[in-house]
Amino acid sequence: MDVTRRTFVETFTLGAAALAAQAQSGAEIPKRPLGRTGLGVSALGIGGYHLGSANSDAEATQIVSEALDAGVNFFDNAWEYHQGLSEERLGRALKGNRDRAVVMTKVCTHGRDKNVAMRQLEESLTRLQTDHVDVWQIHEVIYETDPELIFAPNGAAEALLDAKRQGKVRFVGFTGHKDPSIHLKMLSHNFPFDTVQMPLNCLDATFRGFETNVLPEVNRRGIAALGMKSLGGSGELVREGAVIVTIGLRYAMSLPVAVTIAGIDSQSVLHQNLELARGFQPFSATEMQAIRDACRFDASDGHMELFKTTKIYDGDLGREMHGFPSSAELPV
Repeated sequence: MDVTRRTFVETFTLGAAALAAQAQSGAEIPKRPLGRTGLGVSALGIGGYHLGSANSDAEATQIVSEALDAGVNFFDNAWEYHQGLSEERLGRALKGNRDRAVVMTKVCTHGRDKNVAMRQLEESLTRLQTDHVDVWQIHEVIYETDPELIFAPNGAAEALLDAKRQGKVRFVGFTGHKDPSIHLKMLSHNFPFDTVQMPLNCLDATFRGFETNVLPEVNRRGIAALGMKSLGGSGELVREGAVIVTIGLRYAMSLPVAVTIAGIDSQSVLHQNLELARGFQPFSATEMQAIRDACRFDASDGHMELFKTTKIYDGDLGREMHGFPSSAELPV
């Protein structure tokens, strides 16, 4: 395994160096269609949770400003991120530039009815300082009962349709990170989703693969695929030595997705990601398979994809609504 990984890193690092040289030439960040919506979005997007983790409001504003100027136009968020701070920061940062951005936020009903959803939407619009969001997604669909709750009478799915009819959201979708089977249950309802967000990285295809089970179905339906957790959510794939940043992010961006949402909490991380995104060239099918093969052992039991195998990435509000103890109440 060590020889395989060493050969893998040596081979692909050369490609990364070539990409960096290309980026310095001032190449643009590619735009891709957001499914059938008619919108064009940057291949790289800015994650909302990490925006709330930036050291200050000023740094968060600088991240958004630099991203916009570099050609990034997709901004992720959610009603519950940092108790609303993430939405507030994005709203302030986009003031005067709202028309340059595709803003996505998420509703966090976690099984509650559409009245809760619509109230959260109004709060999100206020925080984001806008009269509409471009994409409104149901957040954290990760429990086996979630599809049933979402599509129950007066459930969150009805809120998506009501908000769209009212012009407060343009497009709708859902997101989750736990198991591909739950995503497929959601899709089995044949609801008119415009977007579906899922974890996609170079380990995913081997273990409970969203890449192999959900992504083809989403693309078949013409729904925009939004990728996340390209490095494990908090860089676990890099810290544990499974992949280097440039290969991991480039792999995720090479998949048939509209946008890869990256967690960026500092200008240094932003600059690193922009370097790869400018003039982005995808890996070939042969290179993608070589990367999957090199990562297969690390991927085999899911121990690096903690969002699939542990509760670490499950929000406390969702756990409470489903009757589970909070993260703080769990044993170490």
